[in-house]
Amino acid sequence: MSNRQYFAAVGKRKTAIARVKLYQDGSGAVTVNGLKIKDYFFGTLTENALAPLKITDQMKTYDIDAVTKGGGKNAQSDAIRHAISRALLVINPELRATLKPAGFLRRDARIKERKKPGLKRARRAPQFSKR
Repeated sequence: MSNRQYFAAVGKRKTAIARVKLYQDGSGAVTVNGLKIKDYFFGTLTENALAPLKITDQMKTYDIDAVTKGGGKNAQSDAIRHAISRALLVINPELRATLKPAGFLRRDARIKERKKPGLKRARRAPQFSKR
């Protein structure tokens, strides 16, 4: 897959970053960090990551090579979904009408809030003791 023409995009979620390459005229093969997607993700995370292809009816059109780092498996799955959506837009801008209402183009900016001094977590105060 190295010397074929591809479309690249980056997707993010929490602290996870996914770099995705979409190879045209593919058979639908998807690899994540060198493994088949079914070996890397479990449960519904596979369907979540490939949702942009399903919603645009292009499941068997592209071969996908994704590299993710950071975050957990859920965040990585969302990051791949974000990256695939962005790459599909580069290939065909008319898909925006399908992807945008589904919320696949918005970068989910919710990240962990930092811990504050004097508190146990970001907002959790120490337990009050009257005596």
